[in-house]
Amino acid sequence: MKEKILPIQQELRSLADSAIAKRSRVYTKSYAGGYGEGDSFLGLRVPIIRKAAKDNPDLPIKDIKFLIKSKFHEERMLGLVFLVNLYKKVKTDSEEEKIFKIYVKHFKYINNWDLVDTSCPHIVGKYLMNRDRSILYEWIKSDDLWIRRIGMLANWWFVRKGDLKDVFKMAKILLKDDEDLMHKAVGWMLREAGKKDQTRLEKFLNLHAHKMPRVMLRYSIEKFTPSKRKKYLNL
Repeated sequence: MKEKILPIQQELRSLADSAIAKRSRVYTKSYAGGYGEGDSFLGLRVPIIRKAAKDNPDLPIKDIKFLIKSKFHEERMLGLVFLVNLYKKVKTDSEEEKIFKIYVKHFKYINNWDLVDTSCPHIVGKYLMNRDRSILYEWIKSDDLWIRRIGMLANWWFVRKGDLKDVFKMAKILLKDDEDLMHKAVGWMLREAGKKDQTRLEKFLNLHAHKMPRVMLRYSIEKFTPSKRKKYLNL
């Protein structure tokens, strides 16, 4: 049976670049043994993907979901960018819930760090800002790396709005996570929290820096003075 291809997919595929695709596979570790093993790339830079979304603002939701399920990484990203843009336009709680549920239903296609980071804060974080967040504590205990990252990266939206009530609790739970990508995610969120309240970050570090994975610690103290960075690195 002939593969269904949307006009916007035809447009993207006409711009495919094999050299960029090769670099993308390395960048997202989509080679054998990497966390993104088996993924397929067209070879498109992110600005081209975002332009395609901007130039097609009225793409139907059924086509957005179709893109998110694509075998090609860039088309999945495009679908997620569409979903983020759609969320920005919604007016009611029911519309927000609909998009949130679509996002969660498609977790298995959000399967690399750039796909998570592009979409999660702007849908999951925004949706849960003034709602019960207990689901995030379930997600950060998932066996699936990407679901754990979604759970942690939702904090980007909360922290940006000055809400730090969950970021330190979740960081503590994830101190023993085995994945380098989670060490980076937690450290990143701690660093952002420190921009809002450095005293609170230092209190967390005073308790936990000695057992934090090195990458996590380095990320979290990036904005500190050289002397303070040295202090925590020597704990």
